[in-house]
Amino acid sequence: MKKILGFIAVVSFIFTFSCASPESESSKTNYKLGAIGAFGEMVDAGVKQLALSAVMSSEEMDVFINQAQEVAERNHVQLYRENDLIITDLFPADVAKDKEVLVIYQGSTLDAYLKLKKDRSELVSSNKYTDENRLEIARRFGRLLSYSPKKINSLLSQNTEARTMTDFGLKATNVFLYYKDLQRATDFYTKIIGLELLAEYDNASILRIAESSFVILVDAAKGMHSADESKTVALALLTNQLSKWYDHITENGVEIKYSYKPKEGGPHDGFVAIDPEGYLLEFETFKQHSENELFIQYLDKNKTIPTAVDDDLGFNGSITWMYYKDVLKMQEFVENVLGLEIVADQGWTKIYKATDTGFIGLVDERRGMHKFTEEKAATISYIIDDPDGWFDYVDSNQSFKLRSDSVGTGPDGKYRAFVGYDPEGYFLEFDKFYKHSDNSKLMEYLEQL
Repeated sequence: MKKILGFIAVVSFIFTFSCASPESESSKTNYKLGAIGAFGEMVDAGVKQLALSAVMSSEEMDVFINQAQEVAERNHVQLYRENDLIITDLFPADVAKDKEVLVIYQGSTLDAYLKLKKDRSELVSSNKYTDENRLEIARRFGRLLSYSPKKINSLLSQNTEARTMTDFGLKATNVFLYYKDLQRATDFYTKIIGLELLAEYDNASILRIAESSFVILVDAAKGMHSADESKTVALALLTNQLSKWYDHITENGVEIKYSYKPKEGGPHDGFVAIDPEGYLLEFETFKQHSENELFIQYLDKNKTIPTAVDDDLGFNGSITWMYYKDVLKMQEFVENVLGLEIVADQGWTKIYKATDTGFIGLVDERRGMHKFTEEKAATISYIIDDPDGWFDYVDSNQSFKLRSDSVGTGPDGKYRAFVGYDPEGYFLEFDKFYKHSDNSKLMEYLEQL
């Protein structure tokens, strides 16, 4: 099943198969029948809801249909002869112009496809087939074809001006935490946790967790948040050395919120510590488990970055956990606006890959370590290549609410950034750092990404 899913992720829409088709007519027919069989097997296996044959003229379809029906029956699927394929922004408008295609399906999926066509027609008739409505029709078609949100975003970017954050060069993840005593916080993270200090500004310390995930400790007196706001965020430090980390953390007198109690057969183990001003640090290991299968594939490839504590103690990634009232709405935002890929679905939590080592987690506040709060002493940050291009896109498309009306440049040209808000009020910052004496170590790592 995983092999089939991997195949689906890289296979282009069936219409592109023609570039590789054999020359003889009999070979072409066999090729098209093979495609019916392959997609039929996927539909029967539940990997795809709906699939499409190659496009053909009506005359070609007359000759082809009976043989195709035999192949479909062997794969326990049905065929619908479509001479008016729905036109959406998922594919070029002329992809099936004056041609026919076979819809491969089971059960009521055909009804969903016909309903989609009807909804599109009604939107066109009422002059409402624009902007979000038009995009949503395309996304619905992509979901019927069982394409991932990432694949749908890619197709839309080829045929429309639609973009996500990832189209502007996502380099790394970051999270800003706010402190009354910045020096004390910096000492804790560098000496007790052992993170490498990459840059020190007069109001912030930038530290490295893993290859493409960072944390910035901010002097709250000079930051966008007060240290008295609710610390509605948790930072998971991913490691395969939980027992050693637990011993180290407890030996150093760090307050523990949840103790280390490993469980056989579970999806993950961990413990939760509390930093000097109350932020939760979750030391966590994800294990081979059905809900982690995609996530583990990424984590297994990551190099563990040693810390100053001990060469045998390090991290291979991080997750920034955020707490929401409406996780479904946030999924749509993260997938369709930011363009991130879901790698683990725990039901009440969803983990998304931003970079190879930087992940974000959406948590249902009814079951998480925090409840939803209006104010949150945290800023979720993404380091990107083109913040100006992303700002212009967000501004013109009203993708989310912006905090300012332009992209700003930091002191001495150290960085360029802008800030917005996600649907439930977390600050989102998009940064690009530049060469500067204060950024030398930071840039050394960023330039490797």
